Amino acid sequence: MIKQLCYKAAEQLQNPLCFLIQQRGIHSRNKKAMELVAKGWSALQEVDRVIDYADRNDHRLIPLLRGAKENFELALEIDNMNTHARYWLGRMHLKYHVPGACKAIGAALLVEAANMGDPDAQYELGCRLRVENDHVQSDQQAFYYIEKAVDQLHPRALYLLGAVYLAGDCVKKDVASAIWCFHRASEKGHAGAAIAYGSLLLQGYEVPEVITRFNSDRSPSTGALRKKGKKVRHDPLVLAKEQFQIAADAGCDLGLRWLKTISDDEKLQQQTTQ
Repeated sequence: MIKQLCYKAAEQLQNPLCFLIQQRGIHSRNKKAMELVAKGWSALQEVDRVIDYADRNDHRLIPLLRGAKENFELALEIDNMNTHARYWLGRMHLKYHVPGACKAIGAALLVEAANMGDPDAQYELGCRLRVENDHVQSDQQAFYYIEKAVDQLHPRALYLLGAVYLAGDCVKKDVASAIWCFHRASEKGHAGAAIAYGSLLLQGYEVPEVITRFNSDRSPSTGALRKKGKKVRHDPLVLAKEQFQIAADAGCDLGLRWLKTISDDEKLQQQTTQ
């Protein structure tokens, strides 16, 4: 039986037309599954928009929740390897008051999606293991999944790991590693990471070499001044303003307040020097 399957697979590979049709079929299933995931996600976005202003058991939310769950389930039926559908369906079982919700099923789906490499699932599973359990093995498992998400540059995982390094929580305090995490999360538009990064710059912490090495060609307007010998000096105030602007652009009021404080200080310094 196994030999027959191997021969059949070999024949398909040798036949370009057969292989092309097969690939088109896979692409079509993946596309249909992603369309269903998008529909389910849109329904959940509508639920999240109003859920803070309504009872979680409000019957008016049931059609949206049921529709989202059905779309994610259909997506998995079409493409069982779709980690997005698995992750969102798991979240529905764990978080929302959807008909037929089961926390055990949600946890199993979340673990499966995380082990299949979905960064959102890895981050959420790491957070849940870290918060809901209180022993060393769970902490180790939590960091395992958070670091897996960090490897894929998941912004919230980067921010969380940066906070852990900065506080020295369960790990040796390492400000340089914290700054690197905040820097990469900020590049992804994470407002909290941008605020943390900018604040550390204003406190006098130096930008790690691992960051400056890749940003050595930046212009003076962004805070990097080229010297002889290709050494680069970074203006911490300019770099901090960049970070606070990223936070402000993401809708963070704290970023706007920091920018105003810096602007007021600069105006005051100009007045005192005149």
